[in-house]
Amino acid sequence: MHDPRKKRRIITFIVTILLLIVVFFYGLTTGSVKVSYSDVWQTLMGHGDDLSTQLIWNLRLPRMFIAFLVGAALAIAGCLLQGVMRNPLADPGVIGVSAGGGLVAIILTIVLPSLSQFVPLGAFIGAFGTALLIYLVAWDKGVAPLRVILSGVAINAFIGAMTSGIMVLYSNRVQSIISWMTGTLSGKSWYHLNLILPYMIVGFALSIFAIRSSNVLLLGDDAAKLLGYSVEKHRFFIIMLAAFLSGVAVSVAGLIGFVGLVVPHIFRLIIGNDYRYLLPMSAIGGALLVGFADTAARSWFGSIELPVGILLAMIGAPFFLFLLQRGRVAS
Repeated sequence: MHDPRKKRRIITFIVTILLLIVVFFYGLTTGSVKVSYSDVWQTLMGHGDDLSTQLIWNLRLPRMFIAFLVGAALAIAGCLLQGVMRNPLADPGVIGVSAGGGLVAIILTIVLPSLSQFVPLGAFIGAFGTALLIYLVAWDKGVAPLRVILSGVAINAFIGAMTSGIMVLYSNRVQSIISWMTGTLSGKSWYHLNLILPYMIVGFALSIFAIRSSNVLLLGDDAAKLLGYSVEKHRFFIIMLAAFLSGVAVSVAGLIGFVGLVVPHIFRLIIGNDYRYLLPMSAIGGALLVGFADTAARSWFGSIELPVGILLAMIGAPFFLFLLQRGRVAS
């Protein structure tokens, strides 16, 4: 029997991969200095001139790779959280995981500037620790998804207040952290890529093992238990994995929002809820969205480089409201 969903999934996969390739080369050619596609190809093959090598190999290529990794990590994190919570609003930014990483990064940057080299590690620890705190606060003979969401929102508000207080107390040093707070990939290099790549590989590999658990947990706790699943153990693993991925992303890119909220919804509407397809497609879609947004943020506004987090919020918020208004946001 002909399965229309299978055809739709194949078409969606091919189109998204092609768009990712287009964005990759568009990002390498576009910026304050235009570079032709032939020069890009020559540089990638190791035959470019000094200017092309500096622009493409040392500046744009690592930044594009980081954008792809950050986008994929945030989309996977959001996708996993929405599934395990059975809630369309579950997202690292909404439940406070990203804010926890941001708080530690701010403390290291403007309160203890002598330790600023530990910002990536601190942001990761902050995100991971916040996820653990949310889980512990929500625990009551088990963890209900709604309790996690509510605990996360409350902790997010508390962390936001602490962050604002620190920025007021150290207002003379705030300038150094503003772009990071809004989410930016400016100045990222091979050093930053090498810093996060091992963690990203581990996170992406572990997410493969979360696919089956996510599909089972979508059925509900009672059904999962009947199938022999330890619901709490699998839920804890998925929440910590989402925190791990978002913590690594926050550590290098700052507080980028809406990727984990919007991207999984888009693909859920197109290809359905099956995590065997939804999770990898969300990863590719997240990479595509952040790669495109970062290229636009640094090249569409003249001499001004807009933080990518601002542009993503400008794109993501209206789009999410449109889906909500049309009744297309589904758990």
